[in-house]
Amino acid sequence: MSTVDHIEALRAKHATLKQAIDRESSRPCPDDDALCSLKKRKLRLKDEITRLSTRPPTSH
Repeated sequence: MSTVDHIEALRAKHATLKQAIDRESSRPCPDDDALCSLKKRKLRLKDEITRLSTRPPTSH
């Protein structure tokens, strides 16, 4: 898998987590622990996307 493909896969997961956060937040009694966990996972993905996007390309 190329770096570009990996970044796109991470972006898709990030979007899925955002939707899950939005769904949980819109519930009458959102689960704070679940929200915290989802947000941490989303942040880790964002950090990984940023790291991969900003590193110089490797030559093979």
